[in-house]
Amino acid sequence: MKLACIDIGLKRIGVAICLQSDIITPLPAILRKNRNQAANDTLKILKEWEIDKLIIGFPSASEDMQKRIKHFTSLLNLEIPYEFQEENMSSIEAEDLIKGEIKYKRDGRIDSLAAKIILERYLSKQ
Repeated sequence: MKLACIDIGLKRIGVAICLQSDIITPLPAILRKNRNQAANDTLKILKEWEIDKLIIGFPSASEDMQKRIKHFTSLLNLEIPYEFQEENMSSIEAEDLIKGEIKYKRDGRIDSLAAKIILERYLSKQ
């Protein structure tokens, strides 16, 4: 089963995919100009990679972000199954992984690494 994971943020959406067994690859993040553009870009990725199931990072700590994520998910009108996965601390973990390797930039690498971490968590409980 081909899986994708998105880490939805206000400015960027981190994306990671798992096409076979447990090899997870971060993809370039989607830069959000508006909700509809971000939803369309997300759907393009799901179709392009022929994804069977989408995993969506979901924070337990922030009710405001939970509402935003549920709303964004509804904009996708998904034709494939999806599941929410706890995402707490995934961005901090991602930042720690790349400290020293690159100058800290807001180009989406951290967001997609966070999506990779969320997908790893999902796969570890399967």
